[in-house]
Amino acid sequence: MVQDGWIEHHRADGELLGWIRPQGNDFVPVDLLGRELSVPTDWLTAESTLDDAGIGYLADPFELRLEDGTWQRVRVIEVTATTIRLKREDFGAIGGTRVNFTLPFPSAQRLRSVPTTSTD
Repeated sequence: MVQDGWIEHHRADGELLGWIRPQGNDFVPVDLLGRELSVPTDWLTAESTLDDAGIGYLADPFELRLEDGTWQRVRVIEVTATTIRLKREDFGAIGGTRVNFTLPFPSAQRLRSVPTTSTD
């Protein structure tokens, strides 16, 4: 759950990009998955970091660490200030069994970007 004192940051059209978390005299930008995007910094840099991150990353594949420690490839369905909803990656298959996961916000420790493989 978003903590008291976190400040919402929106882009110009009103879409929520994340939060700015005060830390002492500095600020930490936090994305919609609860990931800290930088070390503590000044206000303008925190805003700029969230603006640059945008929300496009939500369409990327992620991996979810399951209870047994294995990683499951997932896609983000929905994010709110209290929950993150995911579905098991089905690569667009129609008619298959859909497996959903609901995590409390933030869950950055259980989610990671899908590791990229080099073609070199």
